[in-house]
Amino acid sequence: MGGMATNTVGVPRQQGRPRIRPEGEPGASWGLAWLLVVTGAAGLLASWVITLDKFLLLEDPDFKPACSLNPVVSCGSVMQSEQASAFGFPNPMLGLAGYAVVVCVGAGLLAGARYGGWFWLGLNAGTLFGTGFCAWLMVQSLYEINALCLWCCLAWVATLLMFWAVTARNVRTGDLPAPGPLRALFADFAWAPPALHLGVIGMLVLTRWWDFWTG
Repeated sequence: MGGMATNTVGVPRQQGRPRIRPEGEPGASWGLAWLLVVTGAAGLLASWVITLDKFLLLEDPDFKPACSLNPVVSCGSVMQSEQASAFGFPNPMLGLAGYAVVVCVGAGLLAGARYGGWFWLGLNAGTLFGTGFCAWLMVQSLYEINALCLWCCLAWVATLLMFWAVTARNVRTGDLPAPGPLRALFADFAWAPPALHLGVIGMLVLTRWWDFWTG
């Protein structure tokens, strides 16, 4: 039979790399589905609150958002900065649309939806853009605006978690080509990249205002 192998009952069995179970199959990605729903909802909540506070600030320049707690944790300072409207409109409006899409994707997975590889790569590209944009906003907050917005921080964390989760899924399934060691990393230690990412952000925030935190 040439290169065709058989199992113990004589049924032909394909050789080569084992089939990767699609993440969209029922029961294959409940963890990812819930992560997308939860992080998307968190980002949506943050975007909604920031948008409401932005409108209140426009109506009353003396309005003080509830998350303006001290000179460092000052949401009002961030919302009134030029960086808060990077594309000519309030940044959270991007979040209202983007995070809503993520929630819908996660809900679809929970309902048994299956998405093609092109869809997952598109979602990966979207979360990559979001992560890059959040990184830029973080740098601006730390070193230009000199203040933190707690709701913005929630959006940063939600975005990077969904980015790494989708990236790990795409690498494991082969939708995103990657060398063997990288696939093994995401298969066994998918928690490591987001943990390292969060650790770096925490370290930057801690060291930026070290005197304030320890004073």
